[in-house]
Amino acid sequence: MSEIGLRERKKRRMYQTLSDTAIRLFLEKGFDAVSVAEVAAAAEISKPTLFRYFPAKEDLVLYRFADHEDEAARVVREGPSPVAALRRHFLDGLDRCDPVTGLNDHPEVLAFHSLLYGTPSLVARAYTFQQRSEAALAEALGGDLDARLAAGQIVAVQRILANENWRRIAGGEPVAKVKADAVAAAERAFGLLEAGLPWLAAHDSQ
Repeated sequence: MSEIGLRERKKRRMYQTLSDTAIRLFLEKGFDAVSVAEVAAAAEISKPTLFRYFPAKEDLVLYRFADHEDEAARVVREGPSPVAALRRHFLDGLDRCDPVTGLNDHPEVLAFHSLLYGTPSLVARAYTFQQRSEAALAEALGGDLDARLAAGQIVAVQRILANENWRRIAGGEPVAKVKADAVAAAERAFGLLEAGLPWLAAHDSQ
């Protein structure tokens, strides 16, 4: 068991190292100006080895979201109802200024978001990530058509709220000014979700 654990830790470190190396280069030179071969050379591995970890160049950037892919699905199991749990989770993220909520003005976070949202191929790849997140959430909500419809609305709300926060922060507004509006917007948005999806209030997410 310990040997398996060691191999897994080494594998995860390699994923992180490759992603961090690639993002550093992309931020310095631009996504399109850096080749996969250049990333591999900087990480001191071969190009085929890099592709064993990341099949697509865009995945080197999106790996930073890997831990969040099934986050919504995990959260809904915390209760008391899916929407209430997701509201609490998003508000907690705003309180921590979690970069995922868009409410973060650290220069590295702003640079990363500018890279992501300013590169068409990364935006397209992020949509694939969102689809997987949506599918996991729909499964956690029951997997039927109603669950898929609800998951689509929930993921869209989270994305729009985060993008609005990032847009304002990137435009130069201070976090302290944006935060109150962000909390109010989240409360309103999740309230609309709860009103529009009443069946989720009684949903047994266990």
